[in-house]
Amino acid sequence: MRRLAFWALFLTAIPQTSLLSAAEGNSPKAVTTVAEADADFAVQGEYLGTARNACGRCESIGLQVIAMGKGEFHAVEYRGGLPGYGWPIGGERIKYQGQRDGDAIRLTSEGRQLLLTGGQASITAGEKGEWSVGQAAKVTRQSPTLGLRAPCNATVLFDGTNTDQWKDGKLDGDLLKEGTETKEAFGDFQLHLEFMLPYMPNARGQGRANSGVYIQSRYEVQVLDSFGLEGAINECGSLYTQRRPDLNMCLPPLAWQTYDITFFGPRFDSEGKKAQNARITVLHNGVPVQNNVDVIAKTGGGAQEGPSHLVTKLQNHGNPVRYRNVWLVNYGHPQPVCSQPLAAIETPLKK
Repeated sequence: MRRLAFWALFLTAIPQTSLLSAAEGNSPKAVTTVAEADADFAVQGEYLGTARNACGRCESIGLQVIAMGKGEFHAVEYRGGLPGYGWPIGGERIKYQGQRDGDAIRLTSEGRQLLLTGGQASITAGEKGEWSVGQAAKVTRQSPTLGLRAPCNATVLFDGTNTDQWKDGKLDGDLLKEGTETKEAFGDFQLHLEFMLPYMPNARGQGRANSGVYIQSRYEVQVLDSFGLEGAINECGSLYTQRRPDLNMCLPPLAWQTYDITFFGPRFDSEGKKAQNARITVLHNGVPVQNNVDVIAKTGGGAQEGPSHLVTKLQNHGNPVRYRNVWLVNYGHPQPVCSQPLAAIETPLKK
């Protein structure tokens, strides 16, 4: 293993003999284990390599390949590397579409072709793909906060053994199911949790592995399979319908991902009038995607804002999203009147 910037990065070879038939992936069901996944799942994921740019110079590139069901695929090429690893925010993205052709996946963009086989990607250009442009290999990234242990002053909300801290909490083995809420309400806090999205290649949009972390039952940090998308206002890492993530750091489904959330609730004066907005920092897989930003109001179907502290929920949107290693450092319940602006929130993790 090599530690690269924020990420642990692994090259992965995909043995063709281990793949299930592509036809088995055409069911609309949500797949929750790699053993149940189809052949397309093994192709889906991230690739890292080099390619020649328009000036003929080699540069780093990243690829995100997304299974769309029934042997169909989308892919995105990132000039400079992968999101969070070399690709500049707002940089060039080249989109491809295509389908399975036997053991290979062939995708095209305007003037470019992408061939995927055996964990390798080849990019060519020209009408017939006569010019080799670049190569990339499949990689697996892990969040640097994956498995982060709770500090001594933390409240452990879930460690895989019981659901004592959750109302109507249910276990799936040693994992916590969506559709539950904390028994205790908290004011200002730092929250760590890990989540895994189901593989749903035939689903689209908000039907693709949807859940959410509802801070104080009011403010939703969206949980969704947004792998390979642009990072919209209703996608993973967003403050739902209110603010898009600064960067889409979503990993492929069935990979464990992390949220590290620092939250300071709104302040109200003695008459119950809001004096300051809530503020939030969200690290998605170790990278800030909401950095000390104002939460101007409740999001989506959240409860109305008020001076009381409400419980935090893991939304049930009908998809089997699983959670683990959930803990919270409680910063306490501040006085209702706050005459000074909140200090900037420092990200709890360092390089």
